[in-house]
Amino acid sequence: MTLLAYAVLSLSNMDKKVRVRFAPSPTGGLHLGGVRTVLYNYLFAKKYNGDFIVRIEDTDQSRFVPGAEEYIFDTLKWCGLIPDESVQHGGDYGPYRQSERKESYRQYAEKLVKEGFAYYAFDTPEELEKMRSAYRTEQNPSPQYDHTLRDKMMNSLTLSENEVERFIGEGMPYVIRIKIPTQETIVFTDMIRGEVQFDSSLVDDKVLLKADGMPTYHLAVVVDDYLMKISHAFRGEEWLPSAPVHILLWKYLFGLENMPQWAHFPLILGPNGKLSKRDGSKYGFPVFSMNWTDPKTNELTEGFKEKGFIPEGFINLLALLGWNDGTEKEIFSLNELVESFSMERVHSSGAHFDYEKAKWFNHEWIKKSGVGTLKSGVKELLEKDGFIVSDDNKLEKVIALVKERCTLLPDFSDQSSFFFKTPAQIDTVSILPKWNTEKQQFFRELIRTYKLTTIWNAHETENALKEIAAAHQIKAGELMLPFRIMLVGGKFGPGVFDIAEIIGREETILRITNGLTFLAA
Repeated sequence: MTLLAYAVLSLSNMDKKVRVRFAPSPTGGLHLGGVRTVLYNYLFAKKYNGDFIVRIEDTDQSRFVPGAEEYIFDTLKWCGLIPDESVQHGGDYGPYRQSERKESYRQYAEKLVKEGFAYYAFDTPEELEKMRSAYRTEQNPSPQYDHTLRDKMMNSLTLSENEVERFIGEGMPYVIRIKIPTQETIVFTDMIRGEVQFDSSLVDDKVLLKADGMPTYHLAVVVDDYLMKISHAFRGEEWLPSAPVHILLWKYLFGLENMPQWAHFPLILGPNGKLSKRDGSKYGFPVFSMNWTDPKTNELTEGFKEKGFIPEGFINLLALLGWNDGTEKEIFSLNELVESFSMERVHSSGAHFDYEKAKWFNHEWIKKSGVGTLKSGVKELLEKDGFIVSDDNKLEKVIALVKERCTLLPDFSDQSSFFFKTPAQIDTVSILPKWNTEKQQFFRELIRTYKLTTIWNAHETENALKEIAAAHQIKAGELMLPFRIMLVGGKFGPGVFDIAEIIGREETILRITNGLTFLAA
């Protein structure tokens, strides 16, 4: 069988039960691109009634960051992308943390050595550095441990069998490297990019098993995908150069017919190329899903959640960063995304992240969301800002009234704070140029009328104002601005009579009285 045959074999994977995985390393906050990878995996699995698995790839213990694993699952919970199997959710294919599967990897690495597809390498870090220095040229400034140099290094290809056994017996540290064949074209079919080819002569002999017995990503991802019966493996395009190593490992260990079908997602691009974790502080928008505090530096990176995004808006904007359904439709619920999603519609080129467009998605979802969905988050924000929110019925009315004016959740505080606190000052500057004795008398009479009104709602308060205005021969429109400023403090807010209804009779009268005092000062 040639590797080219995989282009045909891969198409049969849809006959298997769909099982996809997201396999993050617990090294920090979950970047925007990582959450999109989760989303596309989740959508594909649910569309085909398959399983979505989260596997923690923590084989590189030097990069492990405390709290990162918990952060990953907190993010998925907030997004509503709940795994079918994981370290938290259990499943039949565990353990779901690679460090707990350590012993299973060595047997596969040793099998590769025994069959001539890999070899022991005893080179010290100093010897590796010496190699890079000795063979560096202008044409090859970064020499690699590959077919051109492996015969010049200390490994089981250059040592005798007795020497290898003695070194291992003496406890000399060693790694196991894959032996990449030369002059071979490695081909596979990517679900997004179509046929992809690699020249094996340009691929170095990657380490498969480290000196501490831990596998590298290359060995672990292949073994785990096989043992967990992964049918489709989706990951970012930064892993595309590793594909030839993984294809060879599948061929040598398990047969290409068992290899998952692959797709490599395009990059998410920022103002200057790939959107990096540092771009958030540089350009003033989030790149993490939720707040992340680096335990080493105590540096806080703000997340989309804390910025004021709601999960529905966040998921919607992520879905369209590299995918569309072929129509002009932009607003999708999670269920609609499941129904519409197809890997064929994922773009092969990078997707530019536009923060203003991201906020637009969130605004649309705030408008679409029911009051009950928004209530707890808005209440938390208002109380954090020092407002007393004791009446849930009042809060629900406020949310319904102002949500169309809110792009991010913190906007609710700006747009509704006056419902919960009497303005300490008002914008008298906007009233005084057209203020006169007649208007002052009008508002005094409005106070008396409101005190006697038996029914208190927006309709009755508006009718009362218009009737008194007509009696005083003042245009009602000239009274609306001072009335609004007296109630809210400035020239903003929803319908002024709706405001009066919600804050109530006594508070409305108090604010008009205060307003007259401010204007008389």
